[in-house]
Formats: sequence, C-alpha cells, structure tokens
Amino acid sequence: MCAAGQLNVKTDTPQGVGPDESRQPAVTGTDCGAGDTMCVGVILGFPPEIARELQAWRASFGDPMAEVIPAHITLITTTPTQDWAATRDHVREVARSQEPFTITISGTGSFRPVSPVVFVNVEEGFEECVQLHEKLQTGPLERLLPFPYHPHVTVAHDVAKENLDEAETVLRDYRATFPVVSMGLYEHDTNGIWQLREELDFGGDTDKTQQAESTSTGRKSSAAN
Repeated sequence: MCAAGQLNVKTDTPQGVGPDESRQPAVTGTDCGAGDTMCVGVILGFPPEIARELQAWRASFGDPMAEVIPAHITLITTTPTQDWAATRDHVREVARSQEPFTITISGTGSFRPVSPVVFVNVEEGFEECVQLHEKLQTGPLERLLPFPYHPHVTVAHDVAKENLDEAETVLRDYRATFPVVSMGLYEHDTNGIWQLREELDFGGDTDKTQQAESTSTGRKSSAAN
C-alpha cells in the first residue's frame, strides 16, 4: 500500500534516506552500532507529487541532499536503543492510538544562526506532530534533546548564504495540504544507510503485522530445516 502520507522511496540506495537531522547533531558512531546499540528514527512521509516538487526546489537551491532525502517531517531523529523489540512495539502502539490527520505546510522559516537551515513551516498538524513526538520520545526511545522539537520540512541545508536567502524568499508563499495516515520506522544500519523497517498505519491493527512477522519467521525456520 502506498497511501498519501507514506514515504514512497527505495531505501536500498547507496546513500540511503532517513530522519532529517538538520537542526540536531547526529548521534556519533560510538553510540550507534556499538555493542547491542542500534539507532532508529521515525518520520512522516509526503504524497509523491508533493515530495517531488519540494525535492526539485531543494535541488534548485544547490543542496546535494535533495537527491537522497525525500521531503518529510521528522518525528524522532537519530536515537539509540538497545532493545529493538521494545522499540518496535512502542512505535506500533503509538501508531495504533493515533488517528489520521491533515498536514498543511505553508511559508518559510530558518534555524539560522544556530544552524544553516531553511524550512517550510508546518501549519495545520503542528500540534499533532508535537504530540506524536512526545509520545514516541518515551520508554525505549527516551532521550534528552539539545533543542526543543520543532516540526518542519527542510528545503535547504548547509549551502551558501545566498542560496539559503533564495530558498527562504522563493518559497515564502508555498502552500500544500495533504492527509497523513501513517509513519515510517527506520533503522540506521551498520553501513550508515537508513532502512525502512515498518510503515505503520495510524489506528491500524498492529496484531496483523505481528502475525505476518510470525508467519514469515516460521517459514524461514522451516526452510532452514
């Protein structure tokens, strides 16, 4: 299923895709992939036509990441966890308790001078994103962040000042509205690539997902025998 609000990209590209860390420092390699620690992120994907449009704009501002990071809203940035099962179940439960909602992105803002980032604002749906973030950033994903969470859509990051100025001006009147029906749970693998592990429907029956995984595991065990 590829509904509006789901991330519609391949995750096996050499560059990978995943949660935007444009305002927050990445977790270092000493945290991710060390021992039993893995890193995850959770995002809201965009409908393909809006994602393509914003990706084209990002490329026009000279941002090389436009080719590898589709437009999205990060709910959980790179976060270490030592218990994948608990993390997966936690994110599933949050998704199951969330109703679909509408996102409207409109106008531009910037994290300058703290970070060289220009973004499109999340207008409608801002509070829902914040609430989802607060629910997700608990339990196995609890983490103290260096900045308050601010949902946004990055359109230019770490490019020349004039390009950042252009992005902030050109997209000042940009506006798009779409439904959000799911969120993606990503893993940052040992090769530094973001891999989509699950796309979780809001209000969905996660028991079906668990049953499908059990069936798949059973088949693999039978094949091995």
